[in-house]
Amino acid sequence: MADTLKKLTIEGYRSIRRLENFELRALNVLIGANGSGKSNFVSFFRLLREIVERRLQLALATMEGGADACLFLGPKITSQFAAKLNFGPYGYEFSLVPTPDNRFVFLEEAILFSGDPGSSRLVWRGQPEAKLKAIREPGMFGTSIAALVFDALSGLAVYHFHDTGLTAPVRRPHAINDDEVLRPNAENLAPLLYRIQQTIPASYSQIRDVVRLAAPFFNDFKLRPMPATPEMIQLEWLQHDSDYPFRAHQLSDGTLRFICLATALLQPFRPTTMLFDEPELGLHPYALTLLGNLFKQAAVAHGDNIVKQVIISTQSAALLNEFAPEDVIVVERINGESTFRRLDSAQLSEWLEEYSLGELWQKNVLGGRPREDRHPEPVSGGGDSHL
Repeated sequence: MADTLKKLTIEGYRSIRRLENFELRALNVLIGANGSGKSNFVSFFRLLREIVERRLQLALATMEGGADACLFLGPKITSQFAAKLNFGPYGYEFSLVPTPDNRFVFLEEAILFSGDPGSSRLVWRGQPEAKLKAIREPGMFGTSIAALVFDALSGLAVYHFHDTGLTAPVRRPHAINDDEVLRPNAENLAPLLYRIQQTIPASYSQIRDVVRLAAPFFNDFKLRPMPATPEMIQLEWLQHDSDYPFRAHQLSDGTLRFICLATALLQPFRPTTMLFDEPELGLHPYALTLLGNLFKQAAVAHGDNIVKQVIISTQSAALLNEFAPEDVIVVERINGESTFRRLDSAQLSEWLEEYSLGELWQKNVLGGRPREDRHPEPVSGGGDSHL
């Protein structure tokens, strides 16, 4: 099993000028105003996955708007974008510098390992794509360390289920053999549910029963290869008191998003660290209560050992009510820079006797609201990291 992320440093990425050795726990809930930097934090992990899979240049051209757009206030202000990820006994770090044609090259890429008698560091420089994936191949120096680091980074999954329109991939037929793990946009939802139904029926029943709680009309999924093209499958479902198979386009956007979320959080082969950007979109308040419980169940810690990790970016006060103060990270943008501050129960104990966490956020006691509306000054919490 891959290790979870313990501490994170990001320098010079979009609105994040400097976030240094920020501790990440089993459950991490980011709140903040529009433009505060929550989405940039999630976007960092999305880009990280592309870097590790040797698709940096493609990501810059298709997702990021080029290297210059990634740098804090542009290349005239910020000369490089760097990060360091600590997974406990080992880690990964890189620094990228822009080129005249708006790409990045590695000023440095390194894997780190701590142990007796000390620490080791393997470094590569000047390449346009990461070497980590290639260096873990058998026979290469540092293979075992690189494999550990690559497995940890591959255990990061960023989910984004906002596209549920009639032509969204999740509503369309999909290859039945694409069933290993839920894809970021849930396009392989049907084949994954089919595999779980066939091989791990207890997990399948758990997903189905949670969906029933959020959508009382829903009875079950009807999962089967398409008769004319058995290598394909599409999402079908049954309503109570009817054997008529409905298709995915007959589900509301909110119901379909909840199905995607429940499947991601209850799939038996969950990634080690899962990130969700504004998962509350289109969900009923009761569904948000269910979702909060699913997030808490998916974030697993035994003592100081984090087994599974969840990171959420949200603007929902109702969803915020489902968490403890220590789960919450307030994101604010001050002088153009994103700041990250974890809440502390002791600082909020008197407030929480009368108000919920969501109410305190709406009253601007926690911060994380538009700055021109900030009154009174928010309560300070622990673990401040000013950027």
